[in-house]
Amino acid sequence: MNEGGRRRWVAAGYSGVGALLVAGPLLGPGYLLLRDAVSTPRSYLTDSALGLGDAAPRAVPQDALLAALSPIVDGGFIVKAILVVALWAAAYGAAVLARELLRAPIGAQLVAATVALWNPYVAERLLQGHWSLLTGYAALPWTALAAYRVRAGRGGIAPWAALAGSLAAAGLTPTGALLAGCTALALVRWRQLPGALALSVAASAPWLVATALSGSGAEPSDPAGIAAFAARAEPGLATLGSLAGLGGIWNSEAVPTSRTTSLAVLGTVLLLAIVALGLRTVASGADDSATRHVRRALLVLAACAILLPALGATTWGMHTLEWLVAGVPGAGLLRDTQKYVALAMPAYALCAAAGCVALSRRFSATPTHPAMSATVAAVFVALLTLPLSDLAWGVGGAVRAVHYPSGWQRVAERVVGPGDVAVLPGGIFRKFYYSGAAPVLDPAPRMLPNDVMQTGVLPVRGRIVSGEGARAAQVETLLLHGNSPTELARLGVGWVLVERGTPGPLGASAATLTQLEPRYQDADFALYRVPGVVEQGGSSTAQRSVANAAHVLWGALLVAGPLIALGARARSRTKAQR
Repeated sequence: MNEGGRRRWVAAGYSGVGALLVAGPLLGPGYLLLRDAVSTPRSYLTDSALGLGDAAPRAVPQDALLAALSPIVDGGFIVKAILVVALWAAAYGAAVLARELLRAPIGAQLVAATVALWNPYVAERLLQGHWSLLTGYAALPWTALAAYRVRAGRGGIAPWAALAGSLAAAGLTPTGALLAGCTALALVRWRQLPGALALSVAASAPWLVATALSGSGAEPSDPAGIAAFAARAEPGLATLGSLAGLGGIWNSEAVPTSRTTSLAVLGTVLLLAIVALGLRTVASGADDSATRHVRRALLVLAACAILLPALGATTWGMHTLEWLVAGVPGAGLLRDTQKYVALAMPAYALCAAAGCVALSRRFSATPTHPAMSATVAAVFVALLTLPLSDLAWGVGGAVRAVHYPSGWQRVAERVVGPGDVAVLPGGIFRKFYYSGAAPVLDPAPRMLPNDVMQTGVLPVRGRIVSGEGARAAQVETLLLHGNSPTELARLGVGWVLVERGTPGPLGASAATLTQLEPRYQDADFALYRVPGVVEQGGSSTAQRSVANAAHVLWGALLVAGPLIALGARARSRTKAQR
C-alpha cells in the first residue's frame, strides 16, 4: 500500500473510532428511544409511513425504508447502524474534503474530521433524537466533494453518480434533502444547475410526492412554531455566538451539560479561533478556478447558515417567518432554523484544517515538517474535544439503547382488522419507565400495523404548536369527553390503545372504554375493539403506487449512485495503470 493509501486508512480509522466513541451505548441490544427518535423491532408500510396520512410527511422516506427492511433485519439495528455510519461519514467526509480542496496532510485531515464529528450540533441533535437529520448532515462534505468534481469536469459520469448518491443519502429526511440540495446548487457551474436541480428533486421525490398527494402541503403551518423553535442563546453567548459555535438548539433540555456552563464560551472561542486561523487560506487563491469557487462558496454558505438563523431569532425575523409559514404552504420546514447551521460544517472543517497547516508552518523550519504538523494537530484535537468531553459515550450516557416490554408485540399481533388506532392518554409524547426521564414520541405509529391517529400538537417552550391531524384531534376530543363508540366508528376508528403508566390526559374516556370490546390487557396496555367501524378509505391504490414509485426512485439513487461512481473510478484507475 502506498503512502496515500495508508493516510486514507488512518483518516477512515480515526473517524470510525470517533463514531464508536460517541455512539458507544447504542452498540448493545435494544432500541433508540429518545425524544424524536423512535426505533422499533418491526414497522409497517402504512399510509403514514408513506407520508399519505393527515400529518405533514416529515419522516419520509425514513419510515418507509424501515418498514421495508425491518421484516428482514431488526429495525432497531438498522437505525443504530445508520446512525453510526452517519457519524463516521461526517468525520471521514470532512477529512477527504480537506485533502481534496486543500491538499492537507494527514494531521490537518484529522482536525477537519474532529470539527465535523465533535461539536455541539452533533451533540444536540443526538439528544433531540434527530438521527436521520444527522444522516443529512453527514452527507454534506460528500455532496460538496461530488459537486466540486462535477464543476471541475473530471471523471465523466462518476461525479454525477456520486452527487446523486450523496443527495439521496441526505434525503432520508426532508431537511437533509434541502441542506444537501442547497450545497450542490451553490457549488456547480451555471450550465450544470439543471442537472443538479433534477437530481435534488429526484432525491426529494418521496416527500415531495407525499406532500402533493396527501394535500398536507397545501395547509399553512402554525405561526406559533416560529417563536417556539427559534434558536436559543447559550450561557455567556448571545444567539449569534451560540450559532457560530454550532450550538443554540431551541430545546434547552437537549444540550450536553458542558453547554450549560462556562465551557460553552470556552469551547466556542476555541472553535472560532481555530477556524479563524485558516479562514484566509481557504478564502484566498487556489490552484484552479473550480477549487477557488468551491472553497469560497462553502464560506458563503457557512456565513448564511450562521447569520440567517440569528436574524430569525430576532423580533423582526420571527414576524417575517410567521408571515411566511402562515401564507406559504410548506414553509413550516423553515421553523427550526438552527437545523440549517449544519451548512457551516464543511467550511469550518476546511478552515480548521488550513489553520493547522498554517500554524505548523509558522513554527517549523521546513514547510511540511511532519513532527510539528502532528503536534499542532494533536493540540487542535484536544482543544476541540475537551470543552465538549461529555459528547463521549452517548452524550454522557443519555443516548442509549432501551428495551420494550413484550406487551408491545402482543398488542401488534392483535390489531387485525380494519380501522385506525386511537391512543390514550392524549398527546403524542410519552414518559415510560423504560425510556428514561426525557419525553419520547409515542412508539405506537411505528409498532402497530394499522395507521395510528396523532394530532401533531407540540408543547414547546411553554407554547402549544398546532399540528395537521384534524381528524385525530376530533377523535381525541371525543375520547376525552367520553362520547359513544358510534361516533368513533363513524370517524374510522377501529381500535383504542391505552398506554398505561405514562402521564397525559385521560378525561372521561373511561365512559367510552367500558362500551368497547377488550382484546388485550396487561400492566402496560389495554387494547379495545371499536365495533361497526366505518372505513375512511385512506389513500387510493393509485396514490400508494405513485408514492411507492417515488420511494423506488430515491432508493435507486441511493444504491446505484455510489456503485456507478465506484465502478467508473475503478475503470479509470485500471486504464491509468496500463
